[in-house]
Amino acid sequence: MTEPSAYELDAWRNIQRFKGRPLSRVVRNAGEQVANGAAGLGKRATQYLEKRPGAQAAVSRGQKFVAKGAHAISAGARKAADALPDWSDAAFGSMRQTVGRVSRTGLSPRRVVASHQKRGHDVVRLLDLRGLDLEQIDAVRGRGASWSYPLIAALSGAGAGLVISGGEFAVPVTGGAAAAPSGAAIAGALIGDAAFVLGLASRSVGHISLLYGYDPEEPAEKLFVMSVVNAGTAMSASAKTAAMADISRLTQALVRGRTWTVLDRSIIAQVSKKFAEKFAFRLTKQGLGKVVPAAGIVLGGAFNWATLESIVDVANTEYRKRFLLEKYPQLADEELGASFPDMAENDPEDADEAISVLDELAEAGGPDLHGPGGH
Repeated sequence: MTEPSAYELDAWRNIQRFKGRPLSRVVRNAGEQVANGAAGLGKRATQYLEKRPGAQAAVSRGQKFVAKGAHAISAGARKAADALPDWSDAAFGSMRQTVGRVSRTGLSPRRVVASHQKRGHDVVRLLDLRGLDLEQIDAVRGRGASWSYPLIAALSGAGAGLVISGGEFAVPVTGGAAAAPSGAAIAGALIGDAAFVLGLASRSVGHISLLYGYDPEEPAEKLFVMSVVNAGTAMSASAKTAAMADISRLTQALVRGRTWTVLDRSIIAQVSKKFAEKFAFRLTKQGLGKVVPAAGIVLGGAFNWATLESIVDVANTEYRKRFLLEKYPQLADEELGASFPDMAENDPEDADEAISVLDELAEAGGPDLHGPGGH
């Protein structure tokens, strides 16, 4: 049994120590909290006044005051709640497919192989990369994906916040409610941003998979890509657990060289569609800060940056782990469990709905990988 190099052992230890970026989690959690807080401001203020003796007149005045201040802030949040689209509709599906095709443009195994050949590495096809030392992989991998994808996502999020804010910059707070964007405008901006972020997320993970010698166009690899995106956006304990369980089971199956002859394109298409619907709903709920006038521009950009940053971190970590486990199965004995527990203990359980790519796979007629060895 071959042994990892000193470089690879150090990388494995770093994988085990990696805890994610707490700031990314905080930023992704902030959008929903800001929007929900603004929407509940008027109600809380009124309840407070009602508890004070002889304050009926104050209640009346307070309601009017709060309506003017809080309505302008939370109009977008309330309209978003009413206008959240049916993520299974044709509009989002069509946009998702279009963005998906565009997002894969330029991802070429030949380019990756050529980059290694320029470095003098003995490879002729993508699969050969998996026999290299991790240090050779890192020499070609670079760090561009760690900031380029989050930056592009941030621009999209800020743009969505700008569209939703509309003309409210030119209107005083007391007139903000009237100037608030329509539900259709909010829904359109959210649909477009969600589809774009999903496409960008898939591209970023696909890009990273190529760098480690895995083809993202392979059916099983598409499942792994979705699982990584899922893990990178999960917020609650239950959602994080489900996502990490998917990755762990998929990694075990792929390291063992399992071949899934029944995993045809129609099954992958069904799983992808269901995942996209749930992902879009999750992303919209977490990113409700985009609908807060003016501040939504900053929140939208920060939220999207943090989202892609988290996804890229998970992709790098899980592909490095898989790369090393495939070469050195004995490392599995030293595995400590989840590699990016970036979730605080006080994160609410209902902050996020659990998504399992493997559940969707089984329901679509694919192999069931639940249980000790799957079947």
